[in-house]
Amino acid sequence: MADVKTLHETVARVLGGKASKVISALGEITVECLPENYLEIMTTLRDHADLHFESLVDLCGVDYSTYKNEPWEGKRFAVVSQLVSVKNNQRIRVRVWCQDDDFPVVDSLTEIYNSADWYEREAFDLYGILFNNHPDLRRILTDYGFVGHPFRKDFPISGYVEMRYDEAEKRVIYQPVTIEPREITPRIVREENYGG
Repeated sequence: MADVKTLHETVARVLGGKASKVISALGEITVECLPENYLEIMTTLRDHADLHFESLVDLCGVDYSTYKNEPWEGKRFAVVSQLVSVKNNQRIRVRVWCQDDDFPVVDSLTEIYNSADWYEREAFDLYGILFNNHPDLRRILTDYGFVGHPFRKDFPISGYVEMRYDEAEKRVIYQPVTIEPREITPRIVREENYGG
């Protein structure tokens, strides 16, 4: 197994100007790229003899709009992939930034890594990130009629609609949420003289 410094140098050399950044931090390597270079970078990471990242073990969407509970400067959505080289016993992370915050889109990795299929469906369902050329991009965790994308930071905690069984109609119906929003702050935070 090569050390992190050697992997960082190799990845930077092999990817060259295609990667926006190759970051080494906390013993891990992260490659950042733009959507137009995404497929080429992922193919190179998989196929290059010095890298051989043959396995995609995770892919997720990220909403950076309130990252670290602070105002965020930059693109809102990213797709983050975790790759493993079994041959070299190494890991690497790839982050691709969606260029349009209102319509986040990147290319699908399903032709390069078939394990991306359900991960991309999950990112679409929960974050609303679209994947060009995905063979079956549809919701995977929420209901067919679900409105919105529940992992977006601006999605209301109570949601937009609720479902219930209606005895009179003898079926499940959807209706606007009837729960009143309320602040749930622990008493020790709310009251200055608690316990005193």
